Amino acid sequence: MSYQAEKISGNQYKITFTVPSGDFDAAMQQAYLKNRGRINVPGFRKGKAPRRLIENMYGEAIFYDDAFDAIFPDLYDEAVEKEALFPVDQPNVSVDQIGGGQELKFSATVYVKPDITLGEYKGLKGTRHLHPVSEEEIEHRISHDVQKMTTSQDVEGRALALGDTANIDYLGSVDGVPFEGGKGEGHALELGSNSFIPGFEEQLVGMNVGETRVITVTFPEQYHSEELAGKEAQFEVKVNSATQSVKPELDDDFAQDVSEHQTYEAYRAAIVKELEERRDQNAETGLENELIQQAVDAADCDIPEAMVKRQIDRLYMNMQMQMMYQGLRMEDYLKYTNTTEEDLRERFRDEAAMNVKADLVLEAIAKQENLEATEEEVDGQIERYAKDRGMELDSYKASVTEAQRENFRDLALTRKVVELIKQNAQISLHEGPHDEEPLDVQEVLDSVSEALEDSGEPAQEEKPAKKTRKTKAKEEPKEG
Repeated sequence: MSYQAEKISGNQYKITFTVPSGDFDAAMQQAYLKNRGRINVPGFRKGKAPRRLIENMYGEAIFYDDAFDAIFPDLYDEAVEKEALFPVDQPNVSVDQIGGGQELKFSATVYVKPDITLGEYKGLKGTRHLHPVSEEEIEHRISHDVQKMTTSQDVEGRALALGDTANIDYLGSVDGVPFEGGKGEGHALELGSNSFIPGFEEQLVGMNVGETRVITVTFPEQYHSEELAGKEAQFEVKVNSATQSVKPELDDDFAQDVSEHQTYEAYRAAIVKELEERRDQNAETGLENELIQQAVDAADCDIPEAMVKRQIDRLYMNMQMQMMYQGLRMEDYLKYTNTTEEDLRERFRDEAAMNVKADLVLEAIAKQENLEATEEEVDGQIERYAKDRGMELDSYKASVTEAQRENFRDLALTRKVVELIKQNAQISLHEGPHDEEPLDVQEVLDSVSEALEDSGEPAQEEKPAKKTRKTKAKEEPKEG
């Protein structure tokens, strides 16, 4: 076998192969042995017909595909390894000559990792943004524990108030005619949640359990149902029952119930420490992303479309997985946001291209600086991954495959590159709130979930989902 590799564009190579006729005939014989049991030849039992007879009857092309498949992978892999190429996609194969006792001639055109022209990655300037932990943040964090300990009890001896949850039956009509989606029975509605049409919940305040009242509301002009938009409607509402939330006292007993601390003061101090640690971590991530962005912007390379598409697939799959955890389907999200899968994938394009370029630049810096990840550093990344997810370390380490370990190795190497960039950067400190707050996919999922839950009820006007943005620093290994 002989081959010739040539560069035909910035990151595209063409490898032309020539295989001796004897080697290809051996592959044809292998294909014959593989398929003879499935070929019918009159006068012969299956599997007993000679190869030449089968080729005379059906043409020798009957074995071409299997013969080529038997010979191509090893030849291609050998050439790629010898030429030190790093393909990023499946090759496009073209067969120029095959069969008839001739040499096999074919070519494989493939995109490879592009050459990176690094810019400045040392002496960069970045800012570590730190802000004091606010009382609002502390109270918000404590409220999560309060919610866990909150109980409910029946409303007795008084009328409904904001914050109560009423179990209601309702029937809506416009000009005396009931409309679709305007009827509900046994519906639990928290007064003040703003989950129904503006003005609906406020008119329930002051009602008593067992009471029936007719209330009047006006649908928003931009309501999702054109038949109801801007229309005045009447709802006959009956209150079946009502409950109120009873929050715990913020005292030592509460602290002992929700934490390992014996006093409320110690519990609150632990909350402050937790928030400060999270703040410091976010500040460090923000700094790293800022420096990485500068290094990426300073570098030059042509990114293969195949790598961008693969990253888009990964981002799309990640979003699907997050939705599954929320009990949602991608079809519901696309319907709610009035978009298509193609549109959503296209929205990921800029982020995907930036992520690919960032990976390539960080990899190039590692090569330039002769950096390698040690086995201890790889183990450290595995331990961190398991700890962050509450996994038992020994059992998780035992389950890690070789492919996954290589992904952890990539992550450890990336961390070394980021640390090198930081160590050689000029870093300033900014104490105060950051101008931008990162957006979270969770916000999108929550809005979709609420919309789906409220469908068929007198709901608020629909709002468009918020766009999301991801940071560029790697924090998790790829799937093996």
